[in-house]
Amino acid sequence: MDATNSFILLGALLLFSSILASMASARFGFPLLLIFLAVGMLAGQEGPGGVEFDDFKTAFLIGNIALAIILLDGGLRTHIRTFRVALKPALSLATVGVMITAGGIGAFATWLMGFDWYYGLLLGAIVGSTDAAAVFSLLKGSGTRLNERVGSTLEIESGINDPMAIFLTITLLEVISSSQSLFDPWILLFLVQQFGIGAVLGVAFGFILRETLRRIELAEGLYALLIASGGLLSFAIINELGGSGFLGVYLTGLVIGTAKNRGTFHVLRIMDGLAWLAQAGMFLILGLLVTPSAVLDQIVPALILAFALLLVARPIAIWIGLWPFHFNWRETTFIAWVGLRGAVPIVLALFPMIYGIPGAERFFEIAYVVVITSLLIQGSSISLAARLLKVEVPPEPEPRHRADLNLPIEPRLEMVQFVVGEHTDADSAGPERMPFGESVSIAGVVRNLALRKPDTGFTFQPGDIVLTIIPEDMIGDLSRFFSGERRKKTALVEQTFFGVFSLRGGAKVADLAAVYGIRSSEELRESTLDEAIKSLLRNPPVVGDSVDLDRVRLTVREMEGPTITQVGLKFRQ
Repeated sequence: MDATNSFILLGALLLFSSILASMASARFGFPLLLIFLAVGMLAGQEGPGGVEFDDFKTAFLIGNIALAIILLDGGLRTHIRTFRVALKPALSLATVGVMITAGGIGAFATWLMGFDWYYGLLLGAIVGSTDAAAVFSLLKGSGTRLNERVGSTLEIESGINDPMAIFLTITLLEVISSSQSLFDPWILLFLVQQFGIGAVLGVAFGFILRETLRRIELAEGLYALLIASGGLLSFAIINELGGSGFLGVYLTGLVIGTAKNRGTFHVLRIMDGLAWLAQAGMFLILGLLVTPSAVLDQIVPALILAFALLLVARPIAIWIGLWPFHFNWRETTFIAWVGLRGAVPIVLALFPMIYGIPGAERFFEIAYVVVITSLLIQGSSISLAARLLKVEVPPEPEPRHRADLNLPIEPRLEMVQFVVGEHTDADSAGPERMPFGESVSIAGVVRNLALRKPDTGFTFQPGDIVLTIIPEDMIGDLSRFFSGERRKKTALVEQTFFGVFSLRGGAKVADLAAVYGIRSSEELRESTLDEAIKSLLRNPPVVGDSVDLDRVRLTVREMEGPTITQVGLKFRQ
């Protein structure tokens, strides 16, 4: 068998085996990314596969391409509205937080392992940032819906903190290799250059690609490839011009994702596959690259360092970074706990090898242990931590399937499929009971493997698949109508979380006080519930936020932009 075919056979076999093994991840809550690492290690030179792979430059190249795709996909999925509540705290964590984490771990590593001070800081910089691939995939895979303030902060932080970690790593490598001082003026100039060029060109490329998508007609599957190639183009050009390509490609995706059009609607499903392929390939390569016996030689100090990062350095950095933004202790503790490390520290650990730093292998082995420890402990406990710290909110019901009809009319229409759930508003109800009445067009109902058209006297039954043609802004209400009460056993029940009563955000506190005998200040009595909740909170409100008003608890149930439209009410125990 020739070398080319052997390479294809091995790569396909590893990927195929990893995907099959991922069933264990779904069943037992085992972090999926560890499956890919484990398969790579088993196929490596000290595993049953016996494959010898020590090409760090190739691994570095694959890692950079994969991270660029993952960050592009993350930017596409980041809603610009999340910046309302999360941009400032996420920026604080991605800059100040990373530096505090790197400095703390650097000082500890210097003491624990006898490193030179710069070497200790270099190790801190390598493991100092959370990983976008790990955070995006594990938050999505956990099935837990976090309140918007927490979830958005974690996602934005993980997407934009890589540039700071890379900046610190490269700066320290330049200082070590050239015997310069860490306090030379060129470092500040380098920081401005990296972030300035990365931000400006990343946004510029995003606008160019977004306008290109609006003006051209392509086959449906080519839109995602155009965005992926355009994202990689921006990544490479920004790097070539001395900017941060990782920041640039994330912002490119973010700008493209702010506008829905015929190109971007179908992109997310294809990009999801590309992002998974990038993650799988990257973790498999990194698994092949590691030598388990060498890792075992560093296991004790590496584990001590991992737990110091997990239990001391990250929490201190998060509490300091979030202090100005008035997060409550539950939210801060959860964000500190979900500081997931993934491929980024391992890829950064390849930098010292590329630079030819003496003892560079030690950084790689320690980073590997830190990543595995983080994924095992933090990655497998996301749902439990969210539940214990009460930062989750009831999951929103979702349609079975949705597709853009690509019609030249406004508002844009979609073909949306809903499944009728038991004990929902739709159960045993007729089409006339649906929200929005005649504005909803029913194309058909699938029942008992047959498609039928609702006629006079027709009622929905559990298990029916209802095909509708509706504007996008109706999807949420119809999802609640058809499947609003269907919940996993472990999920929060809406009435328990929000309360039995639902009130309009525009209702007056005075009216509420008159009905329920609630005492409040004269200033609050003249306010709406929307205004009262905002005045009692210290942060912009998100769904799930609650305030106590005398003997009742008011919880934000629904929002439209910054306006609270629905409020849940329940009596305090």
